Amino acid sequence: MVTLLETINLKKSFGENVVVNDVSFNVDDGEVVSLVGPNGAGKTSLVNLLSAYLTPDHGQILFKGRDITSLSVSERIKIGIARSFQIANLFDELSALDNISLSISARSGKTYTFLSLADRDTGVQNEAGNILSLFGLDDKSNIPAKELAQGERKLLDVAVAYALKPSFLFLDEPTSGVSTRDKAKIMDTISSAVRNEGVTAAIIEHDMDIVFKYSDRIVVIADGRIIADGPPENIRDDKDVISVIMGSQGNEV
Repeated sequence: MVTLLETINLKKSFGENVVVNDVSFNVDDGEVVSLVGPNGAGKTSLVNLLSAYLTPDHGQILFKGRDITSLSVSERIKIGIARSFQIANLFDELSALDNISLSISARSGKTYTFLSLADRDTGVQNEAGNILSLFGLDDKSNIPAKELAQGERKLLDVAVAYALKPSFLFLDEPTSGVSTRDKAKIMDTISSAVRNEGVTAAIIEHDMDIVFKYSDRIVVIADGRIIADGPPENIRDDKDVISVIMGSQGNEV
């Protein structure tokens, strides 16, 4: 397998609180990797470092063999790294179609006002419509994002990131706040879209049923360190690791 993303001795602290502590790991091209651990383990901080929302105190981030540690969010997007958020990061007044169109336009270097974005470019409109269909949102095309159900907002947020045509996609709790009944449907939709296009993905997720079902590999983080890394069956059978994952309460950093 070809390594797509690699971290080397990555560290990040806030004052005396070390949230990412000497983390070295890699993700291969085409993998779907879940990042799991107790609340406050440092999962979100790690993803923030990898997507340039935080700057590391020490260490390197390599993407396709290139050192990208100093690249900004926009620079990482240009080379193929995108992310969705735990709380959907959408333009609530815009339609679902226009949210996607804005992402496509940003990827293409085009700029428009927020008024009828999709109507200004047939190519953008058609691509946005195809992406909405891929994520099962084609019947929500003209509905403002603020009027969508929580699960639909989650899908739209991922679709907006997907519209950037990344080769690596970070998904931050894509099923949080969604009913148990809808979680599998959402993950089936996301997994199908990602795998069909060969997009590599790293997912932060607390629902271990989702993690075990959809992951190629699971990386377990506790106290800012990686304590286990392996296929789902190995992690599931490690009672000590499962105890760490399930046994802590607190706030994610």
